[in-house]
Amino acid sequence: MTSKTEKYTSFNPADYLDGIDDVAAYLEIALEESADDPTAVPRALGVIARSRNMSELARRVGMSRDGLYKALSAEGNPTWSTVLKVTNALGLRLTLHPVA
Repeated sequence: MTSKTEKYTSFNPADYLDGIDDVAAYLEIALEESADDPTAVPRALGVIARSRNMSELARRVGMSRDGLYKALSAEGNPTWSTVLKVTNALGLRLTLHPVA
């Protein structure tokens, strides 16, 4: 019996966010998950930011690159204002729709 060595790479969702439609769908899923996990949206925005030019995004948001990276990290706790600024800088708008 021969032993095979299998190599696995880490899954990085940022590698699959090719366009604005992918980004919007990913963020929409995070919004749905946020009822059970309030960190879902900031973490998703962090992934999206890493899939884009973080420095340029930080400039458009009015933050330092390091500050934005930290705010959108797993340990971050961004303000609602930061979340809105990031989504707007990405070319997205959060909207609400009635569910009933």
